[in-house]
Amino acid sequence: MIKKILLFAVVILFYTTAFAQNNVTISGTVKDKNTQNTIPYASVVLKSKLGNAFVIGTATNEEGLFTFATLKSGNYFLEISTIGYITYKESVYIGTLSKFIDLKSIELSEDIASLNEIVIDTKKDEISAKMDKKTYSLKDNISQSGGSVLQAMQNLPSVSVLDGKVKLRGNDKIIVLIDGKQTALTGFGNQSGLDNIPSSAIDRIEVINNPSSKYDANGNGGIINIIYKKNKAEGFNGKVGFTGGLGALWVRKENLPTSRPQYTATPKINPSVSLNYRKEKVNIFFQGDYLYTETLNKNEFVTRTYDDGTIINQQSKRNRDTHFSTFKSGVDWTLDDKNTLTFSGLYGTEVIIDNGDQPFFNEDFSNRLRLWQFLEDEVKITAMATASYLHKFKEAGHNLTLGFNYTFHREDEKYFFDNILPNQPISKNSFKLLSDEQVYDFNIDYVKPLKYGKMETGIKVRQRNIPINMQFFPGTNTPLDIEAGGEAEYKEFIPAIYGNYIYENEKYEAEIGLRVEYVDLNYFVNPNHNTYKTGGYTYFEPFPNVRFAKKFDENNKISLFYNRRVDRPNEVDIRIFPKYDDAEIIKVGNPNLRPQFTNLLELGYKTSWNSGSLYSAFYHRFADGTITRISSTVGNDPLIYAIFQNAGKSFNSGLEVIYEEEVSDSYSFNLNGNVYQNQIDAFSVVNLYPTENIFSADQQKITSGTLKLNNSFHFSKTVDAQLTASYLAPDIIPQGKRASLFSLDLGLKKLIQKGKGELFLNATDLLNTMVTKQTIKGETFSYTSNNYNETQIIRLGYTYKF
Repeated sequence: MIKKILLFAVVILFYTTAFAQNNVTISGTVKDKNTQNTIPYASVVLKSKLGNAFVIGTATNEEGLFTFATLKSGNYFLEISTIGYITYKESVYIGTLSKFIDLKSIELSEDIASLNEIVIDTKKDEISAKMDKKTYSLKDNISQSGGSVLQAMQNLPSVSVLDGKVKLRGNDKIIVLIDGKQTALTGFGNQSGLDNIPSSAIDRIEVINNPSSKYDANGNGGIINIIYKKNKAEGFNGKVGFTGGLGALWVRKENLPTSRPQYTATPKINPSVSLNYRKEKVNIFFQGDYLYTETLNKNEFVTRTYDDGTIINQQSKRNRDTHFSTFKSGVDWTLDDKNTLTFSGLYGTEVIIDNGDQPFFNEDFSNRLRLWQFLEDEVKITAMATASYLHKFKEAGHNLTLGFNYTFHREDEKYFFDNILPNQPISKNSFKLLSDEQVYDFNIDYVKPLKYGKMETGIKVRQRNIPINMQFFPGTNTPLDIEAGGEAEYKEFIPAIYGNYIYENEKYEAEIGLRVEYVDLNYFVNPNHNTYKTGGYTYFEPFPNVRFAKKFDENNKISLFYNRRVDRPNEVDIRIFPKYDDAEIIKVGNPNLRPQFTNLLELGYKTSWNSGSLYSAFYHRFADGTITRISSTVGNDPLIYAIFQNAGKSFNSGLEVIYEEEVSDSYSFNLNGNVYQNQIDAFSVVNLYPTENIFSADQQKITSGTLKLNNSFHFSKTVDAQLTASYLAPDIIPQGKRASLFSLDLGLKKLIQKGKGELFLNATDLLNTMVTKQTIKGETFSYTSNNYNETQIIRLGYTYKF
């Protein structure tokens, strides 16, 4: 009997040991003890306690996480080291009862002795390990400090900014997120408001060319995620700043006769404050910004030529005053090691006053045909409330998140204009538009780490309502189409579910995901509207994403991506009311618009070395139902009507290269080149407004691109500089072409007050060369335009950290 018991015990011990040797995984997160910021790329080594022999080693990832898999039971030493910190050592016992061991947060203390001798600023790799996104810190963007988020984006690789729109690789179908969420501040399904968000409030910007299935499916050009500042250092701390500047330093092109003076020496004022208090389980944060600017927002000179020989010369000038305030606050409440609640709110107000002139002259400017003078008074209010709950399971990285987001956005626009014609009394007209947008988002996200990767899944439900009311107040001999006003309402309901699986071993990576969306969109139109009727659409569509990567070694990787995405018409695209911000080019939405579906293929390769890296990507994007704005005339009416339509098939193919090199301790650069071919196939559409007419266009094709060089200079421990040169090659636009553009930006930064204070001076468009030149060809007309709006701005700023 004793022999049988001993034999049974040996068998049990054997199976227990065998099981433990193949299934135990330990993981943890490395953080800075003072700031609680995670530490990427720290060296993590596991040694045997007996003999101190090396067992296995790794490095923390971008989020400070590390994992060791398939470990034997036993006693070990854990050592964690990185430059600037005291080496951390801990005894670790791996037992047999759990497959996973979570070491939780491991805090490293600064090595004060070494920091007194040398300060090393470790720069995070801008291109993610998956090559699906690029991350840029705005603290390194010296030449655009103190401006808006839109201006800050001008220096980012892959990004170009033109006429207030952001383009990625020549595509403006971009979705803009704030802290990973769509908000009315930057638009749902489009991009807006970026020129009025101070860059002083932003920590970093993520450019996502190949989004996974966990992101909303809209935005075929990619996603830009704006991350607000949020400090987590212990105790009370913060940052205050003030920036002042001047733009439009001189008149680049004189006004046409009878125009009121254009803005010059326009002031820019931006005070900001960031506060944070962290104590034990509670972290409270606040960010406040105010931005006041005067801007020569538009100064466009246009020559229109009609087939009957008529030539009209015009100027469109806008002097703009903007007051923009944002306040973002919230609290992180750590209930225990496994559960965290976060509540945050954002409130923003934007007041825009535009004073403008539009004179129209004949061919030789001897006769003024018309004068349009206007005042636009627009107020926008945005309020957002967010609540989220995070539950961490016992395995590191195993999380469940619940989130709710509510957004309210009011657009209150009043427009007053005098229509002055020869030998007629002045016609005083106005209109008022009021829109209240409410959006409810609810999401559940689940992440489960696996032995060789992870699994992500979740659901999201969105309800979005936008009631709109347009009222026209005509004067005598009015140009307003008063029968095109009234009420309308946009209603959108979108439930979605997604799943994403990631696999990784020493040589290969694979990711496959699927998002399925159901969309029910209805647009209710005033039954008395003279053109459009109530309509809408539904769809139930899959949106897959695939990534496969081959790792040749730790410095060389090649990846293949595939994405299917959609661009749903936004409310502004289908808004039925004619917009009169131009007297003779009338913009109108189209409620018959349908979604644009896009497929993207990309092949990317990245190689890196001690002092730099080279990233290159071939991509091909093809779309069906391309959404574009069509400009046409009706009969003998000289007015041009610009209406959104689905134009058919389009293609965008190109090569992008990003080369980074740290030449020396005092100089580094980033060179970004992007060459692409845009093509829009021939198409024919039916415009309904103002009366039914057919528009046809031939195929358009052009090879274009961008070239951007960022030079960074480190003159001393306290003085840095940046010089950025950008070139945009000629490109096609709907029914026409845009000429090339070039700009040069310069910035200087100096640390003072033992590193707590910072002074900066910068200048955008230093040579004043940014003039947007376009040519457009319609069926019965053509026109050329040159926009001399304000692009050259000089700023001086100061920030102080405490």
